[in-house]
Amino acid sequence: MTRRVRNRRGRELHGIVLLDKPTGLTSNSVLQRIKRLFNASKAGHTGSLDPLATGMLPICFGAGTKISSFLLDAHKRYRVTGRLGIGTDSGDADGKIISEAPLIELKTNTVLGVLAAFEGEIEQIPPMYSALKHKGRRLYELAREGTEVVREARRVRIFSIDLLRCEWPELVFNVTCSKGTYVRTLVEDIAKTLGTLGHVSQLRRLSIEPFEEHQMVNMEALEASAQEGLASLDQWLLPIDAALTKWPRVVVEAELCESLTHGQSVPAQPDWPQAWVRVYSPDNIFLGIGEVRMHGQLVPRRIFPAMASFV
Repeated sequence: MTRRVRNRRGRELHGIVLLDKPTGLTSNSVLQRIKRLFNASKAGHTGSLDPLATGMLPICFGAGTKISSFLLDAHKRYRVTGRLGIGTDSGDADGKIISEAPLIELKTNTVLGVLAAFEGEIEQIPPMYSALKHKGRRLYELAREGTEVVREARRVRIFSIDLLRCEWPELVFNVTCSKGTYVRTLVEDIAKTLGTLGHVSQLRRLSIEPFEEHQMVNMEALEASAQEGLASLDQWLLPIDAALTKWPRVVVEAELCESLTHGQSVPAQPDWPQAWVRVYSPDNIFLGIGEVRMHGQLVPRRIFPAMASFV
């Protein structure tokens, strides 16, 4: 889910900050702080993290909010610490303990085998403590009232699980997964397969494709830059198209740029791939996202007129 904060006042700026979210704060409260820090007129975050979690939370400014859906669809990588032997109502350490299980022996080979069984396409039943809706109400609202409803299983993909440590009662691993994956459910299901209970005690999002862990900046660094002025702070902004670096890049002829930015299709070059592409002007201005169709047309899909100096 993408949460947006809009305000007619403030600076008009465009870009992405890869915040290393601190623990104990909601994603929306962090968004509010960052928006004020940058004095931005428009900002949104992509892919909520629970208060317990830390790590990559993209903050999109201005036209950057228009590409947030593509980041929501991206593969994500987490470092997960599971606490075995204890089940909670929320599936994480912020929840209430509802059940406990006795100590079991954790053999590395056994754990590796269990983790390997979860790689690939799997089904998950979404937790009650989630933002999914049932008859117009969030599941977590119903859960807090003590109500549980039937949830349909969803298919997600686990690309890799790498074991880092297993020593009762902790299980630590890195997981790369598709959108829609519930890490809390994954830990509970792994624990069940091992013959015990479990919940997430720590969670850190390491990356969201195509961004990497080393590109994150923490709150302290941003606040220190803010003391030096907005110019120093803006150095942490990544360009909008940094989120789309794995997409093909095409350059539109100068005389066609204005038509494209007004929502009109333009002729495509024969060597352009039939796919969604990043579109640029001859002077390397990022115009937005287009789709090259089979009949030789470039169709605008997400265009950012504010980014184009000639509009």
